[in-house]
Amino acid sequence: MNSRTGCAALGPALHSGLAEKSLPLGLFRRVFRAACLAAAFLLTVSLRAQDRPPQSVIPAASQVPQVPTGVGTQLQTGTSSGIDTDTRLKNLLADHQFLRVAAELDKLPASQAQFYRGILANRSNDLQQSIALLAPLAEQAALAADPESEKLLRKALAEDYLRLGDWAKAAQAYQTLDARLHGQLSTDEQDEIELPLKLLPLAKDHPPMTVEPCDPFKLQVSTNPLGLVDIPVFVDARPRTWMLDPTAPFNLIARSTAKEAGLKLSLDTAAIHTLTGRSIQVRSTLIPRLTVGGQLTFRNVTAFVYDDADFAFSRSGYRVEGVLGLPALMGLGSLTMNADSTIEIHPAKQLDPQAKDDRLTVGAPFYLDGEQLVVALGRQHSPGDPAGLAAGDDRMYVVDAAGQQTYLTSRYFDEHAAEFNNQKVELFSQAGQPAAAQASYVAETVPFAAGPAAIDLHFLRVLTQPIGSAALDDVYGVLGVDALQQLKSYTFDYRTMRFSATAQ
Repeated sequence: MNSRTGCAALGPALHSGLAEKSLPLGLFRRVFRAACLAAAFLLTVSLRAQDRPPQSVIPAASQVPQVPTGVGTQLQTGTSSGIDTDTRLKNLLADHQFLRVAAELDKLPASQAQFYRGILANRSNDLQQSIALLAPLAEQAALAADPESEKLLRKALAEDYLRLGDWAKAAQAYQTLDARLHGQLSTDEQDEIELPLKLLPLAKDHPPMTVEPCDPFKLQVSTNPLGLVDIPVFVDARPRTWMLDPTAPFNLIARSTAKEAGLKLSLDTAAIHTLTGRSIQVRSTLIPRLTVGGQLTFRNVTAFVYDDADFAFSRSGYRVEGVLGLPALMGLGSLTMNADSTIEIHPAKQLDPQAKDDRLTVGAPFYLDGEQLVVALGRQHSPGDPAGLAAGDDRMYVVDAAGQQTYLTSRYFDEHAAEFNNQKVELFSQAGQPAAAQASYVAETVPFAAGPAAIDLHFLRVLTQPIGSAALDDVYGVLGVDALQQLKSYTFDYRTMRFSATAQ
């Protein structure tokens, strides 16, 4: 399990599919990586204080690199911790404390403040602003002898171009990142960039995707045998049913579906392994027109083509015809998932003038941190008491609606340990971890606040020890489908980067 866990806004979890030979896309990657952490968490016994930064990111004071003034400028704070300002801000970034980073920008030298503003714009999905701030610093970062800053900058820039659909610049950005910093990338980071590094060259000549104006609409969806959401689409006027998987960084299409639609496939192929855990051959294609639910039309949709057998599930008899990944999800604008298996879509571009309340401006802010979707949820002083919302006291949670299991991490437990004094410890095993049973408690009611809205979630597992993944131990919990199903509805508005929820 790694940073891919939780970049999801929609879609129930995989149920029976866990026993299949292959698993869908990002979900397989989470299960596959989870087994690698089964032993690691047993070796991790340290507790986390509320504001303690990730231990792995903090160098000893004697090891802090001194670099020229610029992107990696080191500003000594004079604190007893021995950690300079730049390292502390990087720790806050890794800890998803984006508001705390933003609050310190006015104290920094101009170029350093520009660097962190660009990174924050990337996390807030303000892509053009991120590029405008970071691109001019790329050459300076290469000369600063500060590989950690350069890695942050180049990863953010590459993600910016990828999310914008600028395939040529994205391909070049990922190639530069790998060429310059391959030795600085962890195994998880190398896996994370495998898809864009290998697939983007196949699509570098494709035009960017566009979305035609469309008024808001509601769409009936279905749950496939894998427990994931299927949505009706038209592939160049041919009706199909595609799976929603917001953990997938690209749109995908089965070879037979592409052939029936008369799509032209690239002559070149790429061999990748992080989708299924085994090597598969992938081509690219350009879909001239793709329509969601007969309403919202995308033009020039880049998709990557897999062999049908790569995502066919013999036990359930289900074959994935195509996948709408993050690029299409962001193109939809705002999505509301309702308990009655309908989705409400509010496109960014609409035919009629938008209603004043069309954009979600209240609720909780959310961020895209790599492939994680991180939501800042507040706390209530008492369950069910909206007046008791602790304003400005947000905690960061990953929302993983393609994951079956919700759990609160040891970081949450550290703050609430006294609440479990009289409870019995129970063992908890995460999906994909056959040997690692963790000590946990069950929280009968956990109050949250998504902006002004009070939400009570019930019977959540609370882990007492870190699981050994910094990407997850640094948040307060992972909210999966079993938590989201307790809600009447929930909304992710990519136009304003706000999340809201309505209790049952």
